[in-house]
Amino acid sequence: MIQERALPKFDTATVQITKETGLLLYEDMILGRFFEDKCAEMYYRGKMFGFVHLYNGQEAVSSGVIKAMRPGEDFVSSTYRDHVHALSAGVPAREVMAELFGKATGCSKGRGGSMHMFSAEHRLLGGYAFVAEGIPVAAGAAFQSKYRREVLGDPNADQVTACFFGDGAANNGQFFETLNMAALWKLPIIFVVENNKWAIGMAHDRATSDPEIYKKASVFNMVGVEVDGMDVLAVHSVAQEAVARARAGEGPTLIEALTYRFRGHSLADPDELRSKAEKEFWFSRDPIKKLAAYLIEQKLADEAELKAIENKIQALIDDAVKFAESSPEPDPSELYRFIFAEDE
Repeated sequence: MIQERALPKFDTATVQITKETGLLLYEDMILGRFFEDKCAEMYYRGKMFGFVHLYNGQEAVSSGVIKAMRPGEDFVSSTYRDHVHALSAGVPAREVMAELFGKATGCSKGRGGSMHMFSAEHRLLGGYAFVAEGIPVAAGAAFQSKYRREVLGDPNADQVTACFFGDGAANNGQFFETLNMAALWKLPIIFVVENNKWAIGMAHDRATSDPEIYKKASVFNMVGVEVDGMDVLAVHSVAQEAVARARAGEGPTLIEALTYRFRGHSLADPDELRSKAEKEFWFSRDPIKKLAAYLIEQKLADEAELKAIENKIQALIDDAVKFAESSPEPDPSELYRFIFAEDE
């Protein structure tokens, strides 16, 4: 097993969250976990096709960052592991599931599938199949916010963009080029590296000259933060600080969240490269169980309340599947729609 990197310590005593925030984060993580579990079931039952990359284990990163932002106002750029980012951003479970089923009622009209979730309404800039492809797109969204505010004089243009990508993308040229531009222009953007230790089948420690990605921020005179990506309270705390910096015009932040995917790279991956000992090390740090224990310990919730949330989400997921199954296929006559710009 590759040497495990020590997770950053986070003192929960220094964070005071309300019951409302605690339950919001818990519900969002449960939504992500239950949705992905249902995706696996539907995939193996032949309801979904192509590559499907699940997010199980990484929920604290999506919930912690996106729930520190303004829903429907701030922008989110994702990767090919994008279902849960879409859900956290507010895209209805029905629309995400329908997209996975390739139906016309999906958030990308059935044309994107698993890797290309998009919703203009929810400011979801898209899922991107190519590694690091979304990083410059996110910088463009951040640039237009800054331009509209500082050049066009729009006082309401204070949106922040969160750009998610994996550890493998941090070795890509687009990562370095975009961080440089973001720092030079002080863009209101948060770069979130979801370091789950594996870029498909390549162990992160074997693929980069310095495995501590957050330290690369210093090269660009940018704030770099390392956080335990299995602790939603820790992620939420550093995300709130990064959002505040960006909104105040103080520029970008690079957050490296140390996390782990509980399933293989995709549902077609037999997951034989990772050792049993490594998986067990991370399974024991399940972010949902960790938050549940904290909420009960702090008397912010009891087991009955948490169970009620789980039942509510399960019903939501079941409804999403029924909606997807009963939705129409895209009409063949619209095959070429959304390829070229259309007149209003």
